[in-house]
Amino acid sequence: MEVKTIGVVGAGQMGSGIAQVAAQAGYDVVLVDVSQEALARGLAAIRRSLGKFLEKGRITREAHDEALGRLRTGLLLEDLAEADLIVEAVVEDEEVKKGLWERVGALAKPEAVLASNTSSIPITALARYSGRPERFIGMHFFNPVPLMPLVEVIRGELTSGATRDTVVEVAKRMGKIPLEVQDYPGFVSNRLLMPMINEAIEALREGVASKEAIDGVMRLGMNHPMGPLELADFIGLDTCLAIMEVLHRGFGDDKYRPSPLLRRMVQAGLLGRKTGRGFYAYDEQGNKLG
Repeated sequence: MEVKTIGVVGAGQMGSGIAQVAAQAGYDVVLVDVSQEALARGLAAIRRSLGKFLEKGRITREAHDEALGRLRTGLLLEDLAEADLIVEAVVEDEEVKKGLWERVGALAKPEAVLASNTSSIPITALARYSGRPERFIGMHFFNPVPLMPLVEVIRGELTSGATRDTVVEVAKRMGKIPLEVQDYPGFVSNRLLMPMINEAIEALREGVASKEAIDGVMRLGMNHPMGPLELADFIGLDTCLAIMEVLHRGFGDDKYRPSPLLRRMVQAGLLGRKTGRGFYAYDEQGNKLG
């Protein structure tokens, strides 16, 4: 099917990024969230990102203005009723997503494709909640969305080939590289990444090395652009914990057991850059202090 309008649910870091790349690719975009404040923050993030692209000469003034002109916002899921593709980018919690997809599945037009940006929750389960599993798929973008080229494409047990072809085409038009993976907990990206981050947190808890040394070893020795503890702060420690719990439940293997330190930090509200403090401290713009 031809996609002309894309709906995005969730105006946070991921949702606003998805809305931006969709608008830049020429799609009309409807960005929906539960509050005007969340939408304002999301639009501000999009404007900042597009502004940086303009300053660096990566886009023209015309492309900048046209992308912003394709964006509209809404506070109601009903605002998505005419979207050809609806992408969900809300909190990584299966119960929250379940309630959302039950509602979206009931109001979306029959031919719409439904996609979740979940980073770990089984697509087959989310597809069942939507009531239209053949038109449901995982479309996992990476942060920051405007810069990262990968999209994991995850078919559920009943996802049709036509649905897969549609999202692959959309991802390519967005300038992304879609790679298809199977519907296992954590897919490929987080099945590999999160245990590494969790083990780095355990090494810190056990006193193997300081946070600076742990991150330095991975940056300088493994050529990672960011150490695992700083990356955890960037992702959000609550998200890291949620993904580790999905892996632990999904595989039933204690090698995926979340670190007690990770759990304790989430309980304390030390979630990383978005709260100003995680393993490191951050200013209001998210820049690391010290």
